[in-house]
Amino acid sequence: MQALLEAIACAHMPTDAQRLFHGRGGRYPGSEAWTLDAYPPVWLVTKFGDATPEEHATLDAAFRARHGQLGGDGQLNAVLQARADGRSQTTVLAGAVPESHTVTEDGARYRVNLLRGQNHGLFLDMAEGRRWVRAHAREQKVLNLFAYTCAFSVAALQGGAREVVNLDMAQGALTTGQQNHQLNGLHSGAKFLAHDLFSSWGKVTRLGPYGLVVVDPPSYQKGSFVANKDYARLLRRLPDLLRPGGHALLCLNAPEIPEQFLRDLLATEAPELAVLGRLDNPATFADVSPDRALKVMVCQAPPLPNP
Repeated sequence: MQALLEAIACAHMPTDAQRLFHGRGGRYPGSEAWTLDAYPPVWLVTKFGDATPEEHATLDAAFRARHGQLGGDGQLNAVLQARADGRSQTTVLAGAVPESHTVTEDGARYRVNLLRGQNHGLFLDMAEGRRWVRAHAREQKVLNLFAYTCAFSVAALQGGAREVVNLDMAQGALTTGQQNHQLNGLHSGAKFLAHDLFSSWGKVTRLGPYGLVVVDPPSYQKGSFVANKDYARLLRRLPDLLRPGGHALLCLNAPEIPEQFLRDLLATEAPELAVLGRLDNPATFADVSPDRALKVMVCQAPPLPNP
């Protein structure tokens, strides 16, 4: 974990939520199990594996030393989450971390929770995806599939979208999504549907067509979506949801599944969609293997033929 400790030793708390150290990318030998995120004013360290008492103590000392170097102004807030065998254990190393608090990204505000579960309310690796949506949503009707806490919806409406339809099976996540809209002064323009996509195609299709469809599913969530099996089913229906010339943002966060998987599925299940390219991930998520990293592909439906 030496590279992680070196990152803490020179870290400054940023204004926006972001990743600061990505050992998971394989670029720091010996620190592959570790990440460091800032959800201001809280530091979050994640270990993919069990954390020993010695590691707890080492991290606590590292944060306190850095806090002292920075002048010790304000309260030090630091959290460690250890994930192993499908479970997670969260420990407050320092401070009084609230059950939830508000962070910012590019001027938008989002509710996050660092003390419960593995998904904290805002996926930091998707920052460039949200920027792309904000830049391309003007005057569009947007469908946000697997919406979670609706960060894409906030970005789309801030970018001038006419309407956003958010769909997710989890009502609790959508409730947080509604709070995110309120936090940003977005009091209209969004629908929130607590539905299973695969049993709601009729409703989703009737609400369309859409100028932009965001597809950001879990890679493996039993009973909801399993990428190896369900992405093909989804892409088969995607062209029917898009208006002529409309765009789709396809996301896949599964280290074991390469980019070519999405390209092959598009060629077989939705050949009419043109692949425009892959978005870069935030620089702090650099990975020795692009296929292991988050994949975000941009596609476009064919335009209307010229008269």
